[in-house]
Amino acid sequence: MRKTNMFMILGHSYSNLCLVVFVVVFTATCFSSQQVEGGDDDGRHNSVTLSSFTYATTLLKPYEWRYISVDLPPWFSSVTIDLESNVGLDLKKIGKASTLPMICFREGSPPLPDVYNTSLTGLVIDHILNSSFGGSQDLQIVEKCYPMQKNIFLKLTNEQISPGIWYFGLFNGIGPIRTQSKMINRGHSYSFSGNITVEGCTNSAVLGKFCNQTISLLSCLDTYISSESGIGSRSYNTTAENVMPCGGTEESCLDVAGSKVYSLDVVSIAEELIITALNITFTQSQRSNGTISGSGISLMCYVRHGAIPLPQVYDYSADINRSPLVIPLPRLGRWYIKIQQANLSESMVVIQEMNTTICYSLEWQVLRCPADNAGLNCTSVKYTLQTFLRKNPSVAFESYYLPINGEVSSDSANFPLGPLLSNSSDEDMRDYAWTFFLLDIPYAAAGGNIHVRLTSDAKISGEIYARYGGLPSLSNWDYFYANSTSNSNGSMFFKIYDASEKSISFYIIYARGGTWSFGLRHPISHRHSSRVETIMSISLERCPQKCSSHGTCQSVLDASGLTFYSFCACGRRNGGFDCSIELVSSSGHMWQSISLIASNAAALLPAYWALRHKAFAEWVLYTSSGISSGLYHACDVGTWCALTFHVLQFMDFWLSFMAVVSTFVYLAAIDEVSKRTIHTVVAILTALMAESGPTRSSNIILVVAIGTVGLLIGFFVEFFTHHRWISFSTEICLNMLNR
Repeated sequence: MRKTNMFMILGHSYSNLCLVVFVVVFTATCFSSQQVEGGDDDGRHNSVTLSSFTYATTLLKPYEWRYISVDLPPWFSSVTIDLESNVGLDLKKIGKASTLPMICFREGSPPLPDVYNTSLTGLVIDHILNSSFGGSQDLQIVEKCYPMQKNIFLKLTNEQISPGIWYFGLFNGIGPIRTQSKMINRGHSYSFSGNITVEGCTNSAVLGKFCNQTISLLSCLDTYISSESGIGSRSYNTTAENVMPCGGTEESCLDVAGSKVYSLDVVSIAEELIITALNITFTQSQRSNGTISGSGISLMCYVRHGAIPLPQVYDYSADINRSPLVIPLPRLGRWYIKIQQANLSESMVVIQEMNTTICYSLEWQVLRCPADNAGLNCTSVKYTLQTFLRKNPSVAFESYYLPINGEVSSDSANFPLGPLLSNSSDEDMRDYAWTFFLLDIPYAAAGGNIHVRLTSDAKISGEIYARYGGLPSLSNWDYFYANSTSNSNGSMFFKIYDASEKSISFYIIYARGGTWSFGLRHPISHRHSSRVETIMSISLERCPQKCSSHGTCQSVLDASGLTFYSFCACGRRNGGFDCSIELVSSSGHMWQSISLIASNAAALLPAYWALRHKAFAEWVLYTSSGISSGLYHACDVGTWCALTFHVLQFMDFWLSFMAVVSTFVYLAAIDEVSKRTIHTVVAILTALMAESGPTRSSNIILVVAIGTVGLLIGFFVEFFTHHRWISFSTEICLNMLNR
């Protein structure tokens, strides 16, 4: 009986334990499920690490720089940037900006904060924070720079920055002298290290910073025909003869406080993207005791290129219940569309308990032209340029672009414009026409420069507009040139080298990889003018103006090894990103060289003094030091190099150090054995100093300190020797008196 009761008690306890475990597991499962659906704080349930790069400690000497590129795929959720450095700056005590350690950001291509000698437009004297990135697309054609901090930790989401390749540049000083060849780089060095981690969503249909935003992918069907009540009934150039529309429709519903996000890929150059909503209806549950006027519904549509739009951050917006949203000349890539209801006016809504569902039919249409046409009516001419690599052994990865037709020869980088110009007038100005040129730049060549040049026998009356990812227009462009006074010369990455009446030459610095479009807006009369010949050339060059013939073009990989970029290494007299800024005049450089080399004649005075006092070892040292210094300075200024620069630099500094210390040792009144010992020790120390860091300012203090120590040692040796002799003599005299 006792056993039966015991088993009953155990069985009852076991059943209670199972019940408790079941409740705990069920509660934890439900809580976990709610977290996944709603999205937790760090998105661990739905995101994975796509890439992680660790950068070892890197030393940046004065006026050195490093580039780091990060590839963010379309499904990325966040990127974490964690940098550490030994920079300690007080933002309230920043002096000269040109020597300021800074970090710069740019989308699509490397930043270059010193394109202009006084360009500090992108510098923000503040600490860099997550809020510094507001989702603006301006970082494609401009850049942002911040003072380098001891610790930088950023976690940027796909709501703040768009997918693509982002570049981070770390500079230890900017300005024209950054690229100038210098004998000694004065300034402070700093080191940095860091880690960059990219996280992404596991499901391409679910995006957002927490990977909890469902995305509906819209497709563009060529066979789609809009209904009579839809876009097709409106006058948006869809009836033009050459227009090739594609589109689609989708039925959707959303709660009054909810939203729905779609994505649409524009895969080819398009003229318009049109979005509208049809058949908008709403239903209310029985718990709602209010009414909504049908005409009072505002269905807002927010559109953004490359990232999910927000009510505060978007590219285009419209109430698509009132009128369709029309995006002229949309960029290539993925567009995100967010639909949500706007706030209703109190006069039209009286709701005590809102529980309303809005249903609608979303319709979209992309208007395209045939391969050889462009413009809103597809009446302009469009040419796709073919890439031809230049066979230049000194500079790699240069190319030029030519139209693909039988009228242009591939033997030359130039092509005539006359046979290519369009004769169709613009709707706004009947006397002008547009001719478009499209070209592709490899993404790995984002460190190159687009060079556009026009030459003519007569005055050039056309205008050039450039745009990345889409066709340019009078109101939508990235860079333009109309004349010498109306152009984008104030932009960070646009540099004009020739702006005469018969010749135009400009560069787009560090052009972004992808599709570029150039639109030539010209008078129609030039199409039939056979006597005036206009030549055009478009090329991708590694260095602008071939470094203005004052430097050499050097190409390297960035720190991540993903991008090949080039820069100019200028000579002694020039600086700037293209070596076009003269820092020292020709006459000034000549007198500077003569004075620098002739100043070594000062070594004749100590050499003569040593020879007169028969100090032959010191005479050899002073003479050799003066000769080595003269040869080193002659090589440094570019006159003549007797030996390699490194050997001459070592000999100059080592013999100079030895001459200083030997002078102190010579003045010390010590025996020859001690002098030889000190000379041997000093020769070893100064050789190490001259080899490891000859230009360090601390070396001067160290050498003088060594010589002073040697002189003091000699003084104390002499003092104690003399003092001991006096004591010894006194002791002898006392002993004699005692006797």
